[in-house]
Amino acid sequence: MRLFEPLGLDHVVLRVKDQQASRRFYVEVLGCTLDHVNERISLVQLRFGEQLIDLLPGERGEDAAGMDHVCLSIRCADLGAVRESLLGQGLPVEGDVVERRSAYGTGPSLYVRDPDGYRVELKPR
Repeated sequence: MRLFEPLGLDHVVLRVKDQQASRRFYVEVLGCTLDHVNERISLVQLRFGEQLIDLLPGERGEDAAGMDHVCLSIRCADLGAVRESLLGQGLPVEGDVVERRSAYGTGPSLYVRDPDGYRVELKPR
């Protein structure tokens, strides 16, 4: 029995070397619009259709930019039960269910790592 139904992509978070240059590229070249800025964590959220592309500055001393995480939009009644199921399967779950802002609003979400170590956020809508 599945604990959730896949709905689609919510957002992707990119670590970038030059946030302003990346912002100009995504807005001026690709047609994104500025959706939100979270100054506390230096996060710029750009709207691309229904989804978001989030830009975070790269870590100090980091040689290259890269993907921080991808967020998958799901339908589920109990994200806590999903967390427990993933843990029961021995999967690397990061932290608890917490409230986060995304393309479809603020609500609960959960991070898990895939077999290659990529962080995947599961977020109900």
